[in-house]
Amino acid sequence: MTSPHDDGAPATPWASPAGTPSGAPDGDAAPPVTDRGPSAPPAWGQPPAPPAWGQPSAPPASGQPPVPPATDQPTTGGNPPPPGWGQPTAPPGWGAPPPPGTGGPAAWRMPALQPGIIPLRPLGLGEILDGAVRAVRANPTVMFGLSAVVVTVAVALQTLLQLYVSSLLGAALGSFPLDDGSSAADSAAVSELLSVSGGQVVTTPLLVPVTSILTGLLIVSVSRSVLGQKVAVRDVWRTRRVWSLVGFALLQLLVSFLAVAALVGAVVGLVAAGANGAAVVVALVGGLALVVGGVWVTTRTLLVPPALMLEGKRFWPTVVRAWRLTRGSFWRLLGIYLLANLLISVLMYLVLVPAGLIAGVVSVTSGSDDASVLVSALGQIVGLTLSTTFMAAVVALLYVDVRIRREGLDLELARAAAGGA
Repeated sequence: MTSPHDDGAPATPWASPAGTPSGAPDGDAAPPVTDRGPSAPPAWGQPPAPPAWGQPSAPPASGQPPVPPATDQPTTGGNPPPPGWGQPTAPPGWGAPPPPGTGGPAAWRMPALQPGIIPLRPLGLGEILDGAVRAVRANPTVMFGLSAVVVTVAVALQTLLQLYVSSLLGAALGSFPLDDGSSAADSAAVSELLSVSGGQVVTTPLLVPVTSILTGLLIVSVSRSVLGQKVAVRDVWRTRRVWSLVGFALLQLLVSFLAVAALVGAVVGLVAAGANGAAVVVALVGGLALVVGGVWVTTRTLLVPPALMLEGKRFWPTVVRAWRLTRGSFWRLLGIYLLANLLISVLMYLVLVPAGLIAGVVSVTSGSDDASVLVSALGQIVGLTLSTTFMAAVVALLYVDVRIRREGLDLELARAAAGGA
């Protein structure tokens, strides 16, 4: 339905019921009627003029209300009529969207498919962290049970080796002589502290391959939880791709050791040459460069573990592909990774600090550091189990999110979920 102005006909002025135009001065009489025949129908949207005395009134136009006949009372033609009297307004087209800025309802969108722990679409920060927790709840037997077993065995072996190395260092140091004239008891305490710390420093890197193996096994479980499926412990153990992940972790450890050794060697060489100022500058600049370079390399290789475990390709092509996947997502990956590590640090703090206090009390009451090492090992088992489980889930979901954003992995995952249903 269109408005009168859309027809192309000029708009006619509104006429009062007495027949006087609205713009005429007060008291002007209507023009005389010369035709006694039936009056012509008024223009569309205009009220019909009253007929002359004694003439039958013309039928109103289609859709117009009938007009009452004129009376003998005078009319005041100067008062303006109500706006748009008698003109119907055209309703908006059926189904037409409301004009912008009117607060109409937003366009409806189909919700993303979610067969498992996350929706199959690009993920936000909260969805990644929540999905990591959901991954643990979806398959606690693998995520917590397997993690606890592997971490317990690894920490037990590391603790036994630490005790052995500490005893060797303690025997070699003996009563460490102090230059400030302290007593023999103080020298023995310092010697024991150095031996325990040295044993821990020497044996801690041995946990790197173990955590790498565990991370790879947990990534397999998280990938199945994305599809709403569960994987048994025996199925996780069958995969052989985890050895590629162990090799990558050892490669990272070797590169880090060589970088630190090169910096230490440069500083020691400068000190031996008498260039103490240059040694300080090299130590500060080199240390900062090592930190920045380590953060950069860690972020660019963050997706290598899930790629090695889930894609099933050769080692170096997979590493190169995972490196390329991080292009354009460096800062997002770095931010989420740092936030996850911050949450893990808080969790480890809540576990390790009480364990350290208990270990100190046990050491004081028993007079032996071996008991404190065992108590600290129990706290390390709990903290390492929680941290490894959560971080493996976060890294796996970051890999899925990046591939959804860059490669449309959500379509492939949807087909896999439908095929496995």
